[in-house]
Amino acid sequence: MSRAALTAKGLKKSFKTGRSTIDVLKSVDFEANHGEVTMVMGPSGSGKSTLVAALSGLLRPDHGHVRALDQDLWGLSSGRIDKFRLDHCGFIFQGFNLFPSLTARQQVETVLKYKGLTPDAARAKAKTALEEVGLGPRMNQRPSELSGGEKQRVAIARALAKDPQLLFADEPTSALDGENGQIVIRLLRRAATEHGAAVICVTHDPRLEAFADRIIHIEDGRILDDVRRAPGAPTGPAGH
Repeated sequence: MSRAALTAKGLKKSFKTGRSTIDVLKSVDFEANHGEVTMVMGPSGSGKSTLVAALSGLLRPDHGHVRALDQDLWGLSSGRIDKFRLDHCGFIFQGFNLFPSLTARQQVETVLKYKGLTPDAARAKAKTALEEVGLGPRMNQRPSELSGGEKQRVAIARALAKDPQLLFADEPTSALDGENGQIVIRLLRRAATEHGAAVICVTHDPRLEAFADRIIHIEDGRILDDVRRAPGAPTGPAGH
């Protein structure tokens, strides 16, 4: 049986623009399980990125609670929230967020050193993580020498090397062609199935639906539907 890695109740978030107030999240309830991929889908401005920011400790909601790995996330001090993200969360962004001057291996090593690994242990673990995403031969290249798909795989290796229990991905395939998008989707699926992470993915990309255990549609700050699929069962041809 899957168990909940993260639950949220009654999340509300508003933003002020001039004299107006925009309600971005309107009392949203959410749950994500270990070992599953949960897709959060919706049009631009629907609240999906704000939801993930609230779930991951990046943006404090105005109301509501987030329980992550049996901790009251927003009940922690800001320093402990930062440490929670470092210790337990992986992040994959649309823009890759790589350091231009660092090689692929150094990008991964840097995060591991922050977690307290020795230089030798960080180097070995970074090498393993990059080999797992198929970048063993490219680990000494800098971002300017890598394709978009390779850069996204470096970002995934950096996230997975931390062995996160919560993995957040924000539009991870939107900048990629079909083939590279498929590679990234499979790596997210593997993070859930083999690493046991709760993978929460915000996307417009319909290609990702086939790899999800659960698909949540959000619009105008409210969840419209929450559909559970056969766990971990991609549908359609593998290369489609």
